[in-house]
Amino acid sequence: MFTDASILFQIAGIGIIVALIHTILKQMGKEEIAQFATLLGFIIVLVIVINGLSDLFQQIKSVFLF
Repeated sequence: MFTDASILFQIAGIGIIVALIHTILKQMGKEEIAQFATLLGFIIVLVIVINGLSDLFQQIKSVFLF
């Protein structure tokens, strides 16, 4: 899928963008939407991590099952 460094940079980029969106929305008085944006960012990062783990398990499975 991706190399290890690019996944880390992708997750860090998503975190920075979500933090900015959260801060802007909170200053505008829209705390509920800010929390929803943070939750959405967390779910996106979780999907990226789960895909990476599934790729890792497939590689481990292919090594040990020949």
